[in-house]
Amino acid sequence: MSLQNTLSQHIKAAFNSLYQSEIERIEFQATRKDFEGDITVVTFPMLRLVKMNPVQLGEQLGTYLLAHSDEVVSFNVVKGFLNLVLSDTYFLSVFKTINSDPKFGFVNPSPTDAVMVEYSSPNTNKPLHLGHVRNNLLGYSVAEILKASGKKVYKTQIINDRGIHICKSMLAWQRFGQDQTPESTGLKGDKLVGNYYVKFDQEYKKEIESLEQKGHSKEEAKANAPLLLAAQEMLRKWEAGDAEVVALWDTMNQWVYSGFEVTYKNLGVNFDSYYYESQTYLLGKSFIEEGLKKDVFFRKDDGSVWCDLSDDGLDEKIVLRADGTAVYMTQDIGTAVQRVKDCPDISAMVYTVGNEQDYHFKVLFLILKKLGFEWAQNLYHLSYGMVDLPSGKMKSREGTVVDADDLIVEMTTTAKVISQDLGKLDGYSENEKNLTYKTIGLGALKYFILKVDPKKSILFDPEASVDFQGNTGPFIQYTYARIQAILRKASINESVISDDLKLTEKEKSVLKQLQLFPQIIQQAASQYSPALIANYTYDLVKEFNSFYQNISILGAENTALMHFRVQLCSAVGTTIKNAFSLLGIQVPERM
Repeated sequence: MSLQNTLSQHIKAAFNSLYQSEIERIEFQATRKDFEGDITVVTFPMLRLVKMNPVQLGEQLGTYLLAHSDEVVSFNVVKGFLNLVLSDTYFLSVFKTINSDPKFGFVNPSPTDAVMVEYSSPNTNKPLHLGHVRNNLLGYSVAEILKASGKKVYKTQIINDRGIHICKSMLAWQRFGQDQTPESTGLKGDKLVGNYYVKFDQEYKKEIESLEQKGHSKEEAKANAPLLLAAQEMLRKWEAGDAEVVALWDTMNQWVYSGFEVTYKNLGVNFDSYYYESQTYLLGKSFIEEGLKKDVFFRKDDGSVWCDLSDDGLDEKIVLRADGTAVYMTQDIGTAVQRVKDCPDISAMVYTVGNEQDYHFKVLFLILKKLGFEWAQNLYHLSYGMVDLPSGKMKSREGTVVDADDLIVEMTTTAKVISQDLGKLDGYSENEKNLTYKTIGLGALKYFILKVDPKKSILFDPEASVDFQGNTGPFIQYTYARIQAILRKASINESVISDDLKLTEKEKSVLKQLQLFPQIIQQAASQYSPALIANYTYDLVKEFNSFYQNISILGAENTALMHFRVQLCSAVGTTIKNAFSLLGIQVPERM
């Protein structure tokens, strides 16, 4: 039973005994640093049940707890706040619980309560870039956090492998590629295809300029440029199943898939299943007919089908064109239903998609509810802000994006330069150094992105992210490595912890932070926010470093105390490692 639950029972008993009154909810908070105490009871909300001065109420409750609770050894009252000081025995019992469970805070996944998390979902006309990196890191981390909170989790993505943007790359390769392949160029397949997406845009702009010089308006030039008309014709041929176009489409997409897999492996993310837009874009059409029968949708005079959401504060949304072809909304309806068919134990779905699609997902979720799907009550759009650079926004078609593979290399190089300057890895073999540089670089990248609330935009600064001081991945990794050095030097096996130990405030502060981990995991899962895990870990590291700098560990006054402090270090290290695993970050044993 948690401390709050135990104290709540005592406070409820106090209300019954002292005031013959029932109290349902009791508010706790951490005691402010400038007051003595380990946990604080807020008495102001209680005054509606007991008409008295808040200080008097605090004094009476504190006296009762002192007499009836083994956990409380003293108290003080500051205005409406009852600050409780807890016994060393209580903190030692907390430590024993934490120390006995190497996965403290993790809940075994349910075999039935499943959540599907979608992330990545790229287009197959370009390599993954910095924006995709944030998407992948968020989706992967949320999936891991949900799993740790007790959910069964499926990780998936839908690959956008059809449409005019794909045909642009294909056409540019046909016109300008000279039969280049990933093998002949030495390029990853996604990079090769991405180069031709950029090439299309360059040639398209030349054609627009030429048409404008001949007297066409800009709008006319854009619409009638021969290259665009050829791409549109290629799309029509693909949709008609033209063998030559489909063969080229299949070849170039395979190049891209192979490239993506390399990036995913380097980034440390994975998936349980893949969905492809080319296979799902017709799925939702049957549900449109069903929705028409239920009056969820209506048909306009031109034959197009719409959903009127004005009563829900939104507007009309098209779900089927006049010519009977599907739109993205149709596809997403069908894909959601298909996923539940594929995994019948799904009770919720999380879509990791940028905030420019906020409206789309409001509409999608609402339509699915109107169609009567029970699981539609548990759909969540993990909306996130963009990642910008000091130089401004990225544009794929102009080739001004930060390529994900290049970014990983840059982060590793930055970690190498800073580590060498600081002399952090002196004495390592070259292989050990290179592995550690990558661990530090990737850890810096992931932590920099995940410590920010998903809804906020990020201005990414690679060098600042690899700082070995402050709220950064390398700072936390270095603390973990320092702990491992202590454990190697101590080289003791776990021993029984005496109940008679007297603890310092620094030790108690570390234990209080460790005790919060299960609660933080559940909060992060309910809010779909890896930032809560990241910043919790930073707070834990700050508490540990304060303990490390002020308390002698290996030079403790006696063996029993030394053993306790070494095991406390071990518990902190284990929690750092477990917390970072939820962020997809590795920790080095030496650094």
